[in-house]
Amino acid sequence: MTTPLPLPRHGSPAAVSASGSASASALSRRGLIAAAGAAGAVGLLGATASPAVAAAGSSGRASAALVLHNARVFTGVERGGPDATDGPGRSVAVGRDGRILAVGPDAALRRYVGRDTETVDARGNTVMSGIHDGHVHPLGAGDRSLRPSLEGAETTEAELRAILGGFLADSGGAGAEPDRWLVVEDWNPVGLLPIGTPPHHRMLDELATRRPVILVGGDGHNLWANRRALDIAGITATTPDPVGGRIVKGTDGLPTGVLKDDAQDLVKRHVPEPSRAELVAACAAVLELAAASGVTTMMDALVGRHELSLYQELAGAGRLPQRIVPAIRLDAAQAKDPEAALAYARGLRREFEGVPGLRFGMVKVFLDGVIEHPAQTAALLEPYLDGAGKPTENRGELYTSATDYGRLTAAFNSAGWQMHAHGLGDRAVRTALDGNAYARRATGSRDPRNAVAHLQLVDPADLRRFAQLGVAACMQLQWAARDTWTMEALLPYIGPRRHRWMYPARSLERAGARLAGGSDWPVDALQVWNQLRTAIDRQGAHGSGPLYRELEGLGRSSVLRMHTAGTAWQLRQEGLTGTVEQGRAADLVLLDRDVTRCPVADISGTEVRLTLVGGRVVHDADSAAGRATSARAAGRAASGPRPVSAAAVHGGRHRACGCTAG
Repeated sequence: MTTPLPLPRHGSPAAVSASGSASASALSRRGLIAAAGAAGAVGLLGATASPAVAAAGSSGRASAALVLHNARVFTGVERGGPDATDGPGRSVAVGRDGRILAVGPDAALRRYVGRDTETVDARGNTVMSGIHDGHVHPLGAGDRSLRPSLEGAETTEAELRAILGGFLADSGGAGAEPDRWLVVEDWNPVGLLPIGTPPHHRMLDELATRRPVILVGGDGHNLWANRRALDIAGITATTPDPVGGRIVKGTDGLPTGVLKDDAQDLVKRHVPEPSRAELVAACAAVLELAAASGVTTMMDALVGRHELSLYQELAGAGRLPQRIVPAIRLDAAQAKDPEAALAYARGLRREFEGVPGLRFGMVKVFLDGVIEHPAQTAALLEPYLDGAGKPTENRGELYTSATDYGRLTAAFNSAGWQMHAHGLGDRAVRTALDGNAYARRATGSRDPRNAVAHLQLVDPADLRRFAQLGVAACMQLQWAARDTWTMEALLPYIGPRRHRWMYPARSLERAGARLAGGSDWPVDALQVWNQLRTAIDRQGAHGSGPLYRELEGLGRSSVLRMHTAGTAWQLRQEGLTGTVEQGRAADLVLLDRDVTRCPVADISGTEVRLTLVGGRVVHDADSAAGRATSARAAGRAASGPRPVSAAAVHGGRHRACGCTAG
């Protein structure tokens, strides 16, 4: 019996080496017999080049480095119809250059199997393109992982103080008084019970501590600070709102402790940073988690020099497993000066364009905030309601005008860059589309590949404009389920007529829009396969019921393409990845089930057995490291993306929402 050999990690050459497992439940593999006999498994672990590459170099044979067989292959290629699946009994052959040699019936691809070819029996399960995450913040996920988390729980004031008291004790207790900051992640801005209770620094001031305490909203748009933190930041009744942000003040004119959007930086800049080593290690760990979840390409939707330098360090250490498209963030002031903004983006590209794994050409602009009560900073065409059906004077915050966004888009498109806009409310979405229309007229460009992300509320009059303007609709459809965020914190404040147009995925698809998918991790936990399932049934594993399933649920093939080929198109990467075709890069995943045929509800529990990027193995669930990372990924999949009870902090399940809309 041949000793199973390890698959090379992501720092090794762009070809797949041998692997195996002796357990009956593991993937069936045939090792490299000649190489194993000569060197043994221990020697190969330390090799800088895989034996398959060495054998190919010496013999010049045209055999594949890897053949995945007995699979149902989701190619992602539209052949004039909805079915893009080959199988069962199909194979994918991966060449030694990291590209796909061939896709077809098992019998036809046997000719690619040589004595030094790795073969993997997929056991009838799905082989498909790796997931392309078109809107994500992976380094933010690494940073957040270094601090305690509320995991999005709903709590009463008393429950919240009890949890925070535990965090204070765990983070130094009396020895941390009075100056060590307590920063708590994943606070639920709509989750203070009873629903609608406004947060105030007085609630945090009652904690038995003199330390500065801040709660960072899981949505990325809200921060809640105690009085000590406000004092350190110098925030008073006379402090003006920064551009692109708001200091929430009470009827007495005094700060409540809640800071929105760019106002968060007034406090955050005083918080000590973790050590560089801690941060790099944390970011490497979350990138491994993404690989174990099947993610092979990520569009990092918020980067500057700090994030780019982290990617540089990760790449240099061989710990950057995915392809990364960094979107350089432009703030509201930069958006008003296209020439200076373009110079800034070009400067960062010149500084970091040699980093392996990074591909530049994208910028990011926030057009608005978030829609849920009590934040209500998403820009709406019609005012928010007061919760009892009466219009207020608030239409949210529009951080960049259509005129400014149009000029900015024209400048960047003319220079070959793409625009990625945060557009959540229907007024922000229209602003993005109006800006794209201006840029199209000004530049004559017909294929700029700009995108609008989130699209929580889209006016039906704007649905066809996405296709007309060639704008990608980048959606995070794990949110398209009934929960506190979509129901109690939203329905009373926008009314049923507008609420029906929540995340209108099928309507956009029918209007000809190009759909792309993204997770917005770490706004939610990374739950790739539940995200895909929710796009289909509009309920997912954690929703209390479907959210307009009959109107807006997508078909299975559409969802799979949306998160592979669709996002590859958004990122101008469709000639390289996103489909399983001859000549494409072997960015592939092998799953533990057939997601093209299994019950929709079963998609949520999908586990990834093997992940390849350019033919390199970046996750192998049968390796020791892969088993540990897979367990972490499975644990995240079991928890709700936006928990709605205090028990969620301690592993409990959330209570059901009794709403009836949908």
